[in-house]
Amino acid sequence: MWSWEAFFSFLHNPLIIQGAWTTIWLTTVSMALALPLAVLVALGRASRLVPVRAVTGFYVWLMRGTPLLVQLVIIYTGLPQLGLRLGVISSALTGLVLNEAAYLSEIVRAGVLSVPRGQSEAARALGMPPWKVFRVVVMPQALRVMVPPLGNSFNGLLKTTTLVSVISVEELLRRTQFAVQTNFRVLEGLTAAALYYLAMTTLWGLVQRWLEARVGRGHQSGPTSARRMKSATLELETR
Repeated sequence: MWSWEAFFSFLHNPLIIQGAWTTIWLTTVSMALALPLAVLVALGRASRLVPVRAVTGFYVWLMRGTPLLVQLVIIYTGLPQLGLRLGVISSALTGLVLNEAAYLSEIVRAGVLSVPRGQSEAARALGMPPWKVFRVVVMPQALRVMVPPLGNSFNGLLKTTTLVSVISVEELLRRTQFAVQTNFRVLEGLTAAALYYLAMTTLWGLVQRWLEARVGRGHQSGPTSARRMKSATLELETR
């Protein structure tokens, strides 16, 4: 039968709280490392160099076409056979970053493609170098499109971290399994863990809505890069 006493004891169990903290920092670090890699992959897929497009396309195809669980096991148990031995945390971060970057690269690429080509062409006509065109003109406009799916990816990554328990990372799910072994109240323990996941995703949902509103206001308030580019182009044409 259900035990409320056991359930509430799991809610404030130090093992489970520490596991929740591990889940949070593991998700944050993985996302922070995956996003720059995703930008590089997205730029590589848009490159005019065929080898670069081929390599980045193969990477996305491989990471998205195989399960993350399989990738984690290969990294943790397979790479040592090739002479490359990683620790538990290093293996987990490597797997999460490589897998997440492949998905994020498609979000970044879609955001960049959503910006009209005329914007970058006008910037180049004004003499801006390519890196500045991307940073000043393209990314601010693409970011408005990218923020919602990026936020959803972070939400999903919070729950995907449960997979790293397979390679002995003591995140929320694995810590809960340890805590359950003390009294074998599996349902109460997993329900407490589910509430922690629900609390984390709910709090992130609030942060995501704030970010979306902030990016939206930033796009609407004041002249944006696109408007400045149009004004500068018109000025040049009237000279």
